[in-house]
Amino acid sequence: MAGLTSLQRVTTALALGAGLLLAGAAPAVSQPMPVAVASVDADVLTGALARIRHSGVVRIGFREHALPFSFAGAGGTPHGYSIDLCLAIVEQIADAIGGHPPRIEYRQVMPGNRIDLVVRGEIDLECGATSNTAQRRRQVAFSPTTFVTGTKLAVGRASGLRSRRDLEGRTIAVARGTTNEDAIRHIIETERRRVAVVTADDLGQAFELLVGGKADAVASDDVLLLGYLAQAGLRGEYAVVGEFVSFDSYGIVFARDDPAMAAAVAAAFQRLAETRELRWIYHRWFVRRLPSGIRLGLPMSPHLQRSFELIGLPPE
Repeated sequence: MAGLTSLQRVTTALALGAGLLLAGAAPAVSQPMPVAVASVDADVLTGALARIRHSGVVRIGFREHALPFSFAGAGGTPHGYSIDLCLAIVEQIADAIGGHPPRIEYRQVMPGNRIDLVVRGEIDLECGATSNTAQRRRQVAFSPTTFVTGTKLAVGRASGLRSRRDLEGRTIAVARGTTNEDAIRHIIETERRRVAVVTADDLGQAFELLVGGKADAVASDDVLLLGYLAQAGLRGEYAVVGEFVSFDSYGIVFARDDPAMAAAVAAAFQRLAETRELRWIYHRWFVRRLPSGIRLGLPMSPHLQRSFELIGLPPE
């Protein structure tokens, strides 16, 4: 960038970072190396970073029942894998805007309203367990892939249900506004199955329907089902069964067409990868014992390992 003014250099760096990040918003294996973002003058900032600089507040959306990605801990403070990743993004935002680090304001979101809250600018980062889909990318932007999962079923161990093929004449509970709901309704329609679908605001309410006998199964991403059963102490009574009926890649969500925020997100993930902190954060929430004492025991999948390597994580 020799010969450019300082303002031109900053603007070019932000545009490059945003372009590279958005190019990798589809499957993680196509994500290129992001670029760093430097601290900039207040009159250069745009979008969410300009507002954060002015207000001194960054707003993080979290889900209460999405262990180990985000969940309400003691005193209601959010914790989890996605929360840790978003805290790293906030550090990068602080570097970009200069001055005092912004104060974090947590706002609880539901699967049905999380995208709309980002679109309306009511939250700056959605830090839960949100699948990166082509339909959603028309409304919002996504970070590099943070996890790869898919839809399965949770059923009572004594129910005799082992897959979706056993659900003829039964009822499935899902959280509305999720890819799981879309997947289940698609299967029912294409396979012409006589299965009822009931919707709930979140995974916790869906499980209440199952436990209360108003549903025969809960459909959600397998990692969320396993996390909920472990957190609620229900692994002895309920099991996650069947084949995957959809595959999904998660990402942190933020506003579209915001190159400064996109560059900050890209730079944060690059730093986490190159310092190996990305692997440490993953192990903290999926391999090691959680603060509650439970252990999920889910080592990093080869697909996710490769995705992280493409943004700078050294191979093991």
